[in-house]
Amino acid sequence: MVEELTPETVKERIEAEDTQVIDIRPPSQFERGHIPGAINIPMSRLPTKVDEVDWSDEIVCACPIGQSSVQAAKLIQSFEGVDDDATVASMEGGYREWEYDLADGEQSEG
Repeated sequence: MVEELTPETVKERIEAEDTQVIDIRPPSQFERGHIPGAINIPMSRLPTKVDEVDWSDEIVCACPIGQSSVQAAKLIQSFEGVDDDATVASMEGGYREWEYDLADGEQSEG
């Protein structure tokens, strides 16, 4: 089961610098605005990119409405390159519920 975190909790964890945010939206959406520090790996490319990422111990997946990110989190959890003790979560409500500042520009793995 994938834990779902509120946007407020995700923001707190980012500020504490202990969470890796994976934004699974298309690059065009990511470039218009994303959670600061997020890495863009579109969902369509995640299965082929999952072994190229240096995963942290705290991972949160983000998507437009918080549904696809649950599937992305399950995929990441199942990858053997992710530590068994790692926490992989989904941001509840996705970007639709994110009320905080967004960064723009590119920081992409996809």
